[in-house]
Amino acid sequence: MKQSAVDAVIRGLKRAGVSIVCYLPDSLFKELYPALDADPDIRTIQVTNEGEGAAICGGIFLSGKRAALIMENSGLRASVEPLARMGLGAGIPVVMLMSYRGDMGENNWWAVPHGVTMEPVLQALRIPYTVEREEDKIEQAIFDAYELAYSSYYHTAVALSGSIVR
Repeated sequence: MKQSAVDAVIRGLKRAGVSIVCYLPDSLFKELYPALDADPDIRTIQVTNEGEGAAICGGIFLSGKRAALIMENSGLRASVEPLARMGLGAGIPVVMLMSYRGDMGENNWWAVPHGVTMEPVLQALRIPYTVEREEDKIEQAIFDAYELAYSSYYHTAVALSGSIVR
């Protein structure tokens, strides 16, 4: 991930009012995590699985702050149960920023299922999402995801395509 894309993500998070980020490290965002950890305006919480991260982000919402769940798109499958309970059952939004494994150009056989399942899972949960393929649109995509999530009291997701994260 180029530094300019990292900077765009951080600008988007700050513009949206995010002060806490939960993440489970993955290799496609490997340049993003140290930048988030070093940013004095963003508190980071490393989680042991994505479902835990979703639950923490939900709790942060209830405290009146804004959080982001940052993960590889494979983590979506691991977080389905907490997302369904919070979103469908309680109106507690979680905004997800995902690296898009299995997108066009993927060269790892094991990552292809992540791409095959991401969009159908988002659709099954009725989570509005965007797949961002242009670096200059990252900041706005993140901001827009927060606007929709916090006005609808429901989750949103932004997936950064392989062309941005590889």
